[in-house]
Amino acid sequence: MKFFSFIGDRIFKTGVAVFLTALVCQWIGWPPVFAVITAIVTVEPTVSDSIKKGLVRFPASAIGSAYAVLFISLFGNSPITYTLATVCTIVTCFRLKLHAGLLVATLTAVAMVEVIHSNFLVSFFIRLGTTTIGLAVSTLVNMFILPPKYRLHIFKRVKTIRIDTANLIEQTFQAILEGKRDNNALIKENLNKTDHALLQTEQLSRFQRDEAKFHPLLETEQEQFEQLQHQLNSLRIIHYHLNNLIRSSITNLSWTELERKTIMNAVYGATKRLQGDEFFIISIHHRQLKEITDLFWEDSEETIRSNLSSLTNFPPELIILYELVSIYQMVERFYSYEHTGAKAEAHG
Repeated sequence: MKFFSFIGDRIFKTGVAVFLTALVCQWIGWPPVFAVITAIVTVEPTVSDSIKKGLVRFPASAIGSAYAVLFISLFGNSPITYTLATVCTIVTCFRLKLHAGLLVATLTAVAMVEVIHSNFLVSFFIRLGTTTIGLAVSTLVNMFILPPKYRLHIFKRVKTIRIDTANLIEQTFQAILEGKRDNNALIKENLNKTDHALLQTEQLSRFQRDEAKFHPLLETEQEQFEQLQHQLNSLRIIHYHLNNLIRSSITNLSWTELERKTIMNAVYGATKRLQGDEFFIISIHHRQLKEITDLFWEDSEETIRSNLSSLTNFPPELIILYELVSIYQMVERFYSYEHTGAKAEAHG
């Protein structure tokens, strides 16, 4: 329901932009259809995007209008006019790298063929005027009506991704240490889903940065947003290490049962930390990190002694420990601004 509300804001703003654009054009006495088309495609997720793409769509629309006027004057309202206006508009916009305006320019060129019968030059300038109205109205609506608040959506998504990532860490190491490679397919699928959610959240983060240029955050909100950026970066690196583990061919581990238990205890410690478990004890966490770090260096020294001639092939034990220590450090890094995280949760 909240996601629908998030999407619904943009739909509502598009409706308002269309209504106001058509109203202004009607008041001036210009045909509203082209201005409305421009208004619809110019309502972007952020004001910054609306302005940037609007600056591209204006010259693109002018190109489409110019080709429509040119070929109507040469061939009248005929199939060849539609074809040439479409093809030339696409080619010109593509060559000038006006990709964001290509669709609206092409629609403009085709639509103008049907409505222009005389006064070609006047029609061309009216088309530029209606484009300007559509761009201006949609940008102003985007700026002042229901300005997006991405920060709270980002916070909720980070919380979900954090918990899902903790579960993935536990599942991955369990599958490796217990030799359950059949679980890899399911783990990969879950990791891909979480990666996708992370990518979407990073996109929302970019939207928030762009939006802050026109709707600056309060100091506390800015601090919370920076902390969320920090956490997203930590989660991204954790996912990188998990991907390395899942895609590595790891078999025949030489660890003793005690060593495996030490490693899994460390894994449980990392997942509890990432999940925000209320029974988590930081001193135990640090002790577990020291244990796996010591084990890593022991395995490293053994590898060096047994492979003096070649250090290109690392044993699976060393790879697993390296990735686990790296994940441990990223879990610590995730909470490096824990005090602001508490504020963010209070406001979320």
